[in-house]
Amino acid sequence: MALLQDLIRSIADGMVEVIDLTAPLSEKTPIIQLPAPFANTRRFELTQISRYDERGPAWYWNDISTGEHVGTHFDAPIHWVTGREGKDVSQVPARQLIAPAAVIDKSQECSANPDFLLQVSDVEVWEREHGPLPEGGWLLYRTGWDARADDQRRFLNADDTGPHTPGISVECAKWLAAEAPVIGVGVETVGTDAGKAHSFDPAFPCHAFLLGAGKYGLTQLANLASLPPTGAVVIAGPLPITRGSGSPARVLALVER
Repeated sequence: MALLQDLIRSIADGMVEVIDLTAPLSEKTPIIQLPAPFANTRRFELTQISRYDERGPAWYWNDISTGEHVGTHFDAPIHWVTGREGKDVSQVPARQLIAPAAVIDKSQECSANPDFLLQVSDVEVWEREHGPLPEGGWLLYRTGWDARADDQRRFLNADDTGPHTPGISVECAKWLAAEAPVIGVGVETVGTDAGKAHSFDPAFPCHAFLLGAGKYGLTQLANLASLPPTGAVVIAGPLPITRGSGSPARVLALVER
């Protein structure tokens, strides 16, 4: 009990800061756009049931409708064909939803090149400075893309050749899935893969390799700029949807100040 009491006091005193890594969820939240003939997810929608009126004089509430992969969300292994025999989002162990984080900042590179890809060598350089990636933790990949999250066009950054958003190389995705000690990868973009990953071999390697290895994804994160390279603890809270391939999530980080 003393450890938990110390944590609560540290949060109250500001010695541990709680940082919200979640983008606000609304009808304006950017969503992925797949080309025909593929089906697309629906946007987030809020439908009022009552608001202190004849439909319910003392209460306000709404129905919501949305896709599993809208806004800040959690990817479970069964989201991808390579992980089809893996866990759905309700089966993810609760203890894995609280984990340490390593933050790799490539925002300058991504500002200069929206198609920038994280390489194994980038992770190795980071490890030489900060130590190994955390066992059972997250690799959070800062690209600065959350600054675009209020504008669907800028967030998807698509032209006649397709979307141009930063991501992770095929080799790095394979390495993170097979060799790195992390349980998953978190990004600020609409998905864990680069915008042009449809043309990679294999296509969408983060999804193919990481989810196929039973690991997870966190997408459309915000405020990674507020996290240190090491030392943060991430709390990811997806809904435990039975047979769900993922879920919108509230994602928080605890940072010692």
